[in-house]
Amino acid sequence: MSTATASLTGTQKAALVLIQLGRERAARVMSQLDDATIEELTGQIMRMERVDRSMADAVIGEFHAVTLGGAQIMNNGGVGYAQQLLEASMGADKAADMLDRLASAMAPQPFEFMQQADARQVIALLNGEHPQTVALVLAHLRPEHASAILGGLAPAVQGQVAHRIALMERAAPDVVSVVADSLRRKSASVLTPQETSAIGGVQPLVEIINRADPSTEKLILQGLEDRDEALADEVRSRMFVFADIVLLEDRALQLVLRGVEGADLAVALKGAGPGERDAVMRNLSERARENLVEEIELLGPVRVSQVEERRATIVQVIRRLEESGQITIRREGEDEYVS
Repeated sequence: MSTATASLTGTQKAALVLIQLGRERAARVMSQLDDATIEELTGQIMRMERVDRSMADAVIGEFHAVTLGGAQIMNNGGVGYAQQLLEASMGADKAADMLDRLASAMAPQPFEFMQQADARQVIALLNGEHPQTVALVLAHLRPEHASAILGGLAPAVQGQVAHRIALMERAAPDVVSVVADSLRRKSASVLTPQETSAIGGVQPLVEIINRADPSTEKLILQGLEDRDEALADEVRSRMFVFADIVLLEDRALQLVLRGVEGADLAVALKGAGPGERDAVMRNLSERARENLVEEIELLGPVRVSQVEERRATIVQVIRRLEESGQITIRREGEDEYVS
């Protein structure tokens, strides 16, 4: 690998190659890709308003199947080029929809400097801040990042912060600016303010808790229940737990089981109710079902903490599949679909 391209990801290199292929050839390549890959590549192309000549040459050098043909002038990326490329590969309407999503995702975020920071560093930065301030920050971060940060807070603070996230709906620009200025003075990072947007609420809190480990999840829910029992019940009703696998359609559960190790599944089913056991067993092949029953019998007594850990692992698989759109989770009380 060239030292000039060592800092680039595979997607960034692919985007550079597409830029240099020219719109027509690049569009033909993109038309063969799935939508998720196209969207990821387009996001990188939009960021490449100006491209360093030596960097582009180094990437092409690695990509032996494509040459510059001796041309000394190269295309740059940017929104205009990305729009032309998308329209040529998928049509104007679909291109417009994808560009709208990308524009929203690429908009500067108020606490963007925290997005890539280590959770422990963010916890240290937020140390001593009012729970409302911490809630405002976490509501702006990625759920998995916010979950790690929330899990590192003192138990007494976790409940306060969780309660405030759930009750938060919108934040005024001046409030965000005050928080931004305060945290900017405490850090060496640059903060870019954002227009008022919907943040917080029960669902973002559910997404944060869903990504926490079982012990942190328990602490947060207990702290929330101590302050607002009705709100804690609403949060619980929206969370997907292991027992909810009985709500999955068979095809969805089969996809989940393909991503779970047999040993994890055996431990997770220790002490499970007949509904969960039946749901799993009927979605396994006869051979896999026999192996699982035998493995469960050989386990003997298992610590509750181990069972909860394995169940949390399976729930994480389910949540990842839902986030990627591969399965749909039907919560209790929701209307069923008709075809």
